[in-house]
Amino acid sequence: MIGFLIAGLVIGALARLFTRGRQGLGLGATLLLGVVGSVIGGLLANLLGTGSLFELNIIGFIASVVAAVFLLGVVESRSTSAR
Repeated sequence: MIGFLIAGLVIGALARLFTRGRQGLGLGATLLLGVVGSVIGGLLANLLGTGSLFELNIIGFIASVVAAVFLLGVVESRSTSAR
């Protein structure tokens, strides 16, 4: 469980690093972004047959970061349009 949270934090931080501009996210939001991205990435890796949801592998990690970047883009676009 602790490993899952640490991986989520790393994935969320990488997603923020790969996204242009300044994101108004704190540590908790970054962690949540990474955890949701890692669940999506794990599901994609499972569908591709490269691992399970809770198994750390390179395909799942890359898919997790891509999913987190996508989620961050969606969140940022919604917050910009709400202003």
